[in-house]
Amino acid sequence: MAAWDLSVIVEDLGPDAAPITISVASDLHIGGVILKLVEKLQIQRDWSDHALWWEQKQRWLLKTAWTLEKWEVHADARLVFMPQHKPVKLGLPNGIILKLRACFSNPVFQTVMGICRMLGIRHPEELSLLRPVEEKKKKKDKDLSEDIYDLTEVPLSSVSRPCLYNGMPPHFADSDKLEAVYKMLSVTQPPPAPEVIAKQYRPASVVDKAHINGRWLDSSRCLMQQGIKGNDRLWLRFKFFSFYDIDSKYDVVRVTQLYEQARWAILLEDIDCTEEEMMLFGALQYHISKVSQSEPQMLCSNAALDDLETALQSLEVKMEGESSSASELLKTMTAPDLNDYLKIFRPKRLTLKGYKQYWFKFQDTSISYFKSKEESIGEPIQQINLKGCEVAPDVNVAAQKFLIKLLIPAPEGMNEVYLRCDNEQQYAEWMAACRLASKGKSLADSTFQSEIDSIRSFLAMQKTNGSQGNAAASDESINPHSLVSPRYHKKYKPKQLTPRILDAYQNVNQLSLTDALMRFLQIWQALPDFGLSYVVVRFKGSRKDEVLGIAPNRLIRIDLGVGDVVKTWRYNNMKQWNVNWDIKQVAIEFEGNVNIAFSCLTADCKIVHEYIGGYIFMSTRSREKSEKDPLLIKHQLR
Repeated sequence: MAAWDLSVIVEDLGPDAAPITISVASDLHIGGVILKLVEKLQIQRDWSDHALWWEQKQRWLLKTAWTLEKWEVHADARLVFMPQHKPVKLGLPNGIILKLRACFSNPVFQTVMGICRMLGIRHPEELSLLRPVEEKKKKKDKDLSEDIYDLTEVPLSSVSRPCLYNGMPPHFADSDKLEAVYKMLSVTQPPPAPEVIAKQYRPASVVDKAHINGRWLDSSRCLMQQGIKGNDRLWLRFKFFSFYDIDSKYDVVRVTQLYEQARWAILLEDIDCTEEEMMLFGALQYHISKVSQSEPQMLCSNAALDDLETALQSLEVKMEGESSSASELLKTMTAPDLNDYLKIFRPKRLTLKGYKQYWFKFQDTSISYFKSKEESIGEPIQQINLKGCEVAPDVNVAAQKFLIKLLIPAPEGMNEVYLRCDNEQQYAEWMAACRLASKGKSLADSTFQSEIDSIRSFLAMQKTNGSQGNAAASDESINPHSLVSPRYHKKYKPKQLTPRILDAYQNVNQLSLTDALMRFLQIWQALPDFGLSYVVVRFKGSRKDEVLGIAPNRLIRIDLGVGDVVKTWRYNNMKQWNVNWDIKQVAIEFEGNVNIAFSCLTADCKIVHEYIGGYIFMSTRSREKSEKDPLLIKHQLR
């Protein structure tokens, strides 16, 4: 074949350097092109991380055995010889900025996996990268003074399973400087100053929240293809709110960053909560801040001791199972009776009807209700099967409001039912029963009593102890405006907030650091709007914009004007979903011949496609699969 000249820009020579011209033939493979280029450069260094980037086609030429002819590269191709790994400034949920080397040639999903391995975060499929909110020009001057912690010399680990040395990944134990950075990753930050909270961007509406989801990077394309350059800023955040297999031993960084993301979501009113819940969140933040200063979070870990501990736990469970007596087994097999007078309400738009009292009876995974206790022998007014339903709490202990919100699956969407209980004990029992029934478990399940105890302890945390709180107020140094959202800065003075937060603090001040962090996350996950990601869409056949809420287990159609939930569809009723990339439309088919289609307005339809595929994958995870094939989700998203 005839030889021809190919010009290649070498990034390492600087932006003003002239391209290097080499003589090639169309049958020369990419590896040969790189070899010729390096020989002509005559620079002795390690070029193994470098590869060719085709600028016009926005494509890496990574298959070095392919020829120029197969790649369809001609003399007019603008090729750049550059490293595949480049530094980026990565903002973490706790506000720390790290400078580290990220892979610019792999899909973003694999790039996130590499970053998470280096930081010691398991289950990287729950996180992703997004573009930061654009800052005003005035703030650029402040960037010079901010702290950026350099981790560019730390290699990206290829080990998928966690390996700890003195309680941290081995590469952080190499120097005191790196150990200090790991401590910053794994220790919670002190409560931010009120003026810092006030300056942060706060979404004012659902539409504002929807615009944030338009900034997620495409997981199947590389950083270069999405316009990201070396030293650019990116945010690492939890994208999928379905957290699997949290282990306090291996997940110190993961839990800390998750807590920080949850805390900022509450402080910036990204998720709604009641005033009582806000006081409890404030008390937990205060307690976590106090304990984290005194309680060491990095525990020494020894692999042999870990294995021994696991073996002893396994033996203990086995021996407990063998020693169970016949009476104990009979007790667990016999379901407790659960029936009582409750009030029921079916919320519908433009209705003024309130709660009505009936006699309720719980059987297996269903509830039946009758006009009275005496009529419970006959046919019920209605029987509701709770298997696969959504259960959400709506509780205000101070106002004695104990509400259970149920979303019952139906062919056309979800039916809403509210149950009102009279007291704490009744609420704890029925809430526990509903939660078990939603998972397909009956009252005979061994976890029924522990579920009741967990709910009661949660309620106890919301109770106030006025006298104790006032006594503590004089001793404790506390800035309440650092612990609550700006709405309460305007509503209450610090001297009004302090006693209320300290009242709630009395219920949590005995918790260990790990327990306090986990309790904070549990209460966050119990909020009605938890895990909802919004996108403004236009449904097929509709003339107005609406909001699509994407949750870990369902899609929600929300009226943009009123804010009411119009329809709910569960993933487990989904038969298939398709994306028409030409007209940017998502079409979904559900059981019962229910079909919906919509176009996305505030985000690319690829983001909705990834959310649906990601959450369906999350629901199928098991420990064995996630350890054997961490790339499984990548194939789910293609």
